[in-house]
Amino acid sequence: MIKNKTYNRKKIVTVFFLCFAVFAALMGRLFYLMVFHSDYYMEKAKQLHERERSIKAARGRIIDANGTVIADNKTVCTISVIHSQIKEPDKIVEVLSRELELSEDYVRKRVEKYSSIERIKSNVDKEKGDAIRAYNLAGVKVDEDYKRYYPYDSLASKVLGFTGGDNQGIIGLEVKYEEYLKGQEGTILTITDARGIEIDEAGEERIEPVPGNDLYISLDMNIQSYATQLAKQTMETKEAERVSIIVMNPQNGEIMAMVDVPEFDLNHPYDLPEGTDTENISEEKKQELLNAVWRNGCINDTYEPGSTFKVITAAAGLEEGVVTVEDRFSCPGYIMVEDRRIRCHKTSGHGAENFVEGTMNSCNPVFITVGLRLGVDNYYKYFKQFGLLEKTGVDLPGEAGTIMHRKEDMKAVELATVSFGQSFQITPIQLAATVSSIINGGRRITPHFAVMTADREEKQMKSFTYPVTKSIVSEETSATMRMILEQVVAAGSGKNGHVEGARVGGKTATSQTLPRGSGRYIASFVGFAPADNPKVLALAIIHNPQGVYYGGQVAAPVVRQLFENILPYLGEMDYN
Repeated sequence: MIKNKTYNRKKIVTVFFLCFAVFAALMGRLFYLMVFHSDYYMEKAKQLHERERSIKAARGRIIDANGTVIADNKTVCTISVIHSQIKEPDKIVEVLSRELELSEDYVRKRVEKYSSIERIKSNVDKEKGDAIRAYNLAGVKVDEDYKRYYPYDSLASKVLGFTGGDNQGIIGLEVKYEEYLKGQEGTILTITDARGIEIDEAGEERIEPVPGNDLYISLDMNIQSYATQLAKQTMETKEAERVSIIVMNPQNGEIMAMVDVPEFDLNHPYDLPEGTDTENISEEKKQELLNAVWRNGCINDTYEPGSTFKVITAAAGLEEGVVTVEDRFSCPGYIMVEDRRIRCHKTSGHGAENFVEGTMNSCNPVFITVGLRLGVDNYYKYFKQFGLLEKTGVDLPGEAGTIMHRKEDMKAVELATVSFGQSFQITPIQLAATVSSIINGGRRITPHFAVMTADREEKQMKSFTYPVTKSIVSEETSATMRMILEQVVAAGSGKNGHVEGARVGGKTATSQTLPRGSGRYIASFVGFAPADNPKVLALAIIHNPQGVYYGGQVAAPVVRQLFENILPYLGEMDYN
């Protein structure tokens, strides 16, 4: 008996000590958590009784070369419901469906959904949001935020791009410079009880959003506006499929205008062109059509440049020393390359001519001869040297690359056709950048829009710099090319690009689209002024013009009209 009592006493003591140890461990753990992790658990507890709603940040503006705001923000509202706070669900459904023009079924599903907060509609006009707020409906939240707004609608649409419902960039400069433009979202914090109902007397805590930085660009909306007007006029009168115009500073690569009509309304980017059958197309087909509408042909598409590319062949030939301005040629209207008879655009021939005259006449046999003198190895060397085998690096997404014969596949016939701008493809921006580099003294520049970013107080500023490749041709070759191309406009095939009171250089082109014999042509003209010290370069491309389709007759007058308007504006006219 005594033995049992002793045994039981030991068991009690053991249990006591075990309980004490567990209690001590728990107390120690509690002390540890309260002292060393108090901030963490206080935050967790706070989160259990806080409801968070985001506040969109104002997106940075896009500002043109003159300080004009061309992409801005306007205040809109987001309408949401909080299920636990709703007192009159039927009234809420009736009011929101009517005011927001939504179906009652759509609204009711969200009103009756058990969630902490359910968004009904975003990007609601502020006036409409204020009207809903005035109903003072329990459980309905009206939060103000921002929506992108473009004051000039379709102007420069394929350059600027647009944003989505979340205010993120979709295409163009909007997506390219997203990290600078987007800003930082803010939040609204409200205190709730255990049931998730907001405590009125607790108030709200706001963490204010930080606006994005403004983006300053080289685009000049005055030049853009006039170039767009010219492009639309040309497309209408020539019944063309598309017209593209690029205006840039050949000295530093700043793009003053980029037009690719038809363009689209930036404030309604998802609207398909008028006349499109929207009822009988799939979502996939609709997206395909929208992608085509948004596509910027100046950078996203390639084409055969035709005779404008003779500028590159001439520069390579002069630089390599295989041709001089005094060299003599004879054009009977064609040239034989191996067993291929390649004709000149003037089938009767140009007869005897020197190199300058051959360029003025845009004579194919002359440039084929120069190309053959260069040979495949040298031609490829200059392709690479001029930057034609790489993308320009323009600060817009989706730039296409040059489509060129492989070196090992290029024989005499291929070399001959390439020398006058056929059988390969480049982008318009590539041609504009390469010609700029040849006429500016030989510096390969990077075409671009962005100049700098800055916050609203202009305290934090970032200037953008762009690569420059020096000496792709010598200053001597560059000066010779400027002289030759001025003669092309003064008395050659580009005479319709002549501007009274200005020295203009340039080159025309007429190329046939594939497949050959389709009867579809591309007329183009690249011009620059002043010819002796170029400050502005313009490239006009007209796709499939009806009737007369020659570059000298269709595209050159477009650049002439453009220069007549913008050269005085830029202070580059000589009235003496």
